[in-house]
Amino acid sequence: MNRNDKKFTAESIRSQYMPREAGDLEELRALDKKVKTPANVFAYIFGSISAIIMGSGMSLVMTNIADTLGISANAMPIGIVIGCIGLVLAIVNYPIYNAILNSRKKKFSKRIIELSNKIVNED
Repeated sequence: MNRNDKKFTAESIRSQYMPREAGDLEELRALDKKVKTPANVFAYIFGSISAIIMGSGMSLVMTNIADTLGISANAMPIGIVIGCIGLVLAIVNYPIYNAILNSRKKKFSKRIIELSNKIVNED
């Protein structure tokens, strides 16, 4: 390892232990996270639930689990309906995610643009 590599490694390790100053860049990162996190959390949870619903419908159609549940006579139509409901929920997940994200962007855009302009124009 040459001298420059050692210096870079030492600087990167030291920077992890130094107290952080609450500057504009940290505030900008926090605001960006504040905008994106609620939309991402919703999309993951809602998408997982819709996939489970769709999978439940597929299981009713494709396996003999309906016998265990005691609905073997009507398993196919019930499974198709449940699977389609899950599919529709999975399809609407992305537009809902975009709506949440855009509303959060609209709410915080003024401050984010001010901070980013300040940071860009500092140099």
